[in-house]
Amino acid sequence: MSHGPRSGLAAVSSALLAMSRHLEVRDVLKTIVASARELLDAQYAALGVPDDHGGFAQFVVDGVSEEQWKAIGPLPRQHGILAAMLHEARAERLADVRTDPRFEGWPKAHPDLVDFLGLPVRDGDEVIGALFLANKNCEKPEGGCGFTADDEELLGILAQHAAIALTNARLYERSRELTIAEERSRLAHELHDAVSQKLFSLRLTAQAAARLVDRDPSRAKGELQQVAVLAAEAADELRAAVVELRPAALDEDGLVATLRTQIQVLDRAHSARVTFAGHGVKALPASQEEALLRVAQEALHNALRHSGAEHVDVTLDRRGGGVVLRITDDGSGFDPQAVRRAGRHLGLVSMRDRASGAGGTLTVDSVPGKGTVIEMEVPGG
Repeated sequence: MSHGPRSGLAAVSSALLAMSRHLEVRDVLKTIVASARELLDAQYAALGVPDDHGGFAQFVVDGVSEEQWKAIGPLPRQHGILAAMLHEARAERLADVRTDPRFEGWPKAHPDLVDFLGLPVRDGDEVIGALFLANKNCEKPEGGCGFTADDEELLGILAQHAAIALTNARLYERSRELTIAEERSRLAHELHDAVSQKLFSLRLTAQAAARLVDRDPSRAKGELQQVAVLAAEAADELRAAVVELRPAALDEDGLVATLRTQIQVLDRAHSARVTFAGHGVKALPASQEEALLRVAQEALHNALRHSGAEHVDVTLDRRGGGVVLRITDDGSGFDPQAVRRAGRHLGLVSMRDRASGAGGTLTVDSVPGKGTVIEMEVPGG
């Protein structure tokens, strides 16, 4: 087989490893498409995941700029060649897709596709996607397709592994959703049992105190003292429920190992490069370790979900008599003052509260277009 500079077993192996490296569906789709286009040396590649309404739940392209993709408009519907791949579940290899009787045209900003190779992505008997390539970078035979039977066979191998990677990613996301839902349900149940009764008693006692203020001030004072006691008990119950959410890994492995493990998972799950380095940090009080972990998680979420960063670096170091957590990204950045005025905090209020509650400080250094640096410093360590 001849597939350009990336041909051979090593290239196939690299593509398959890249697919299995990611855990989230969107990242898996992007990796499949990029791997297929590079391996078969095509100008364009795309993968569509159908919905149940004649359209696509997700549609990922490679070889088209973001500006061009926006200009193309809404996602395609399941018609023409795409519908054939999805509903007839067979390969399509065409010398000129525009001359096929099923061709129904495309939007004005759409690139001009000529030779075409497409395959369904199947999980058993279910078609879970349509993967296709267009415009092979090679000399075309007279009236023929640039894509060969060997290309079709190779794309078939990729499609099989793509189905496995996509199914695994879906299972991972579903498992994570169930875990979150179960934890929320458990917490809601515990909060109801442990706190709501206290709050109910508190409300009744406060109402009784209000009725006694004028006719029996001394008894009203006693009732108000009871209100204070019940409020303190309710706060303790709530605090106890929240403490139970402390990640088990912190107790078992400590902060450095827990951060390292979680960041390794994020690095596999996202296209951005996520790294961690920890130097000379000893065990900290439980409240500080949890606060540092939660701030790291919030900052990483912002960097990976909202900033478009390509690199995110996390460090945990000693500084004087304390410990400093630093999260640096090369993303889009933002104006912290403008964000505050607009009422959008990106979790900054929560992070500052956590830092303050652990006896530490939080600083945010961000400029639009120049990335973001978040530092949290706590004493000790």
